[in-house]
Amino acid sequence: MKKFLLKILIFLLPIILLGYFVDLFISTNLRKSNLYAQKEYPTWNAILEGKLDANILIYGSSRAWVHFDPKIIEDSLQQPAYNLGIDGHTFNMQYLRHLLTLENNPKPKLIIHSIDIGTLEKGNLYNADQFLPYMLWDKTFYEYLSKYKGFTYLDFKIPLMRYYGKWDAIRTSIEMLIIPRINQPQRIRGYQGQNKTWNQDLDKAREKMTKYVIKFDKPSAILFDQYLKECKEQQIEVILVYPPIYIEGQEFIANQDEIIQGFQAFADKYDFMFLDYSDDELCLNKDYFYNASHMNKTGAELFTKKLCTEIKKQENISLH
Repeated sequence: MKKFLLKILIFLLPIILLGYFVDLFISTNLRKSNLYAQKEYPTWNAILEGKLDANILIYGSSRAWVHFDPKIIEDSLQQPAYNLGIDGHTFNMQYLRHLLTLENNPKPKLIIHSIDIGTLEKGNLYNADQFLPYMLWDKTFYEYLSKYKGFTYLDFKIPLMRYYGKWDAIRTSIEMLIIPRINQPQRIRGYQGQNKTWNQDLDKAREKMTKYVIKFDKPSAILFDQYLKECKEQQIEVILVYPPIYIEGQEFIANQDEIIQGFQAFADKYDFMFLDYSDDELCLNKDYFYNASHMNKTGAELFTKKLCTEIKKQENISLH
């Protein structure tokens, strides 16, 4: 029996080694792409390789990614900044980025956390291909990604398993080796201003429902409370920011006031600042938005400047 098992092992070992090195080839080259997986790889690389080099970090979803210009923040507050907004994801995945950031980089002095109506919803595994190059044999990625439907246990344990059927990812990996000239950076320190005009997203949403009701996911709320407590203990200042939403979009949300009050309570509990821009004049001008909840580049730059002005007024926030 032992001889039989040994023969099986000898037979399988070259296959396993080949699979591992092919997996390594694909992953190493795929993560070089500035375009694939909706341009998330440069941010993941900066986090995992310890290259954030920032005293100010911006957390949140797509509303962080497109609303907070780190260059304006750097120029105004005189501290390096990086935008870690992750498109399409709620707090669970934002917290994963937070954990990996602290694990691989010096802790920030200030976190500007963009919160919104969806922050504490459960969410789905959006844009799953962004995790492909990093997840093999990684316990932290497994812990947080396994909460969603999308990847199986074997995807985290067996080389190449997660690349099965991912022909676009494999093709992109090969392109990065052969023709990297098509790989111009799109996000600048995690941020990408959107040169877009108003679209029909709000009208389409209204066709499906009269009002949108938000419900906090209890595990997400508990995790958010834990996160704020940890930041307080580590002397990391946190500012919760509710960025502008176009006024008609706010009217579509049935319980926005309740959501805002909930985040105010979190801020009060840990003595962190909460800045609510739902009543700001920017919310009244459709020219600053490309849909109800996302500002275009012009609006984002105006908002970021306004935010910096407010932060500089706060005597209790020291960045030096």
